[in-house]
Amino acid sequence: MQRLGLSMLKVKALFISHEHSDHIRGVCVMAKKYNIPVYITPGTLLNCKFSKLKPELIRTLQSFETYTIGSLNIIAFPKVHDAAEPHSFIVSCGLTKVGIFTDLGVVCKQLIHHFKQCDAAFLEANYDEDMLQQGSYPYYLKRRISGGEGHLSNKQALALFLEHKPKNLSHLVLAHLSKDNNSPELVQQLFDTHAAGTKIIVASRFVETPVFNINAPTPLPQYEQLQMFVS
Repeated sequence: MQRLGLSMLKVKALFISHEHSDHIRGVCVMAKKYNIPVYITPGTLLNCKFSKLKPELIRTLQSFETYTIGSLNIIAFPKVHDAAEPHSFIVSCGLTKVGIFTDLGVVCKQLIHHFKQCDAAFLEANYDEDMLQQGSYPYYLKRRISGGEGHLSNKQALALFLEHKPKNLSHLVLAHLSKDNNSPELVQQLFDTHAAGTKIIVASRFVETPVFNINAPTPLPQYEQLQMFVS
């Protein structure tokens, strides 16, 4: 955030999607340092080792409830993933909606329903099917990734995009790419071919993306524009 010229004082809440270490590492330190409340489901909290998280910073997260943080409204909905109570999110400001859809075992009805409402979205494109099958991962791990409760492949993500693309989807950030079983260049080329007016951004694990202003079809006042970035 510092390299993007953004202050941590802009961060008013942390929303936890599930308990896997790559999504919760650093939560306790960040929450304590900046006194940020943490929104988390009871089942996820039960499976997290948050021994240093102050109880007064914990907020209970429930499916389909609307949580208002400043001018943003956040709704969590269940997803399919091998975790206790995994959730994806829709973040809205006025008429503008941004979806956060990663760590997905399958494209379920809930995902389709919410994806179709988005003006912009983060979408998982975790692995290339051939690279995964021909790679060095042990069989059980390949099964875990592609077995329906792990991650979305490039083809699955592309199918969701092609079949259910919202007409106002201005930006699509492809995220959570596997270091060993995918290629940013491959993903970029695959989606660029079918972009049809949507800006395609492949999130890097090494460099933060720029900040994008996302607007709903009906222009909103400047202060109601949603800013989106991923680091």
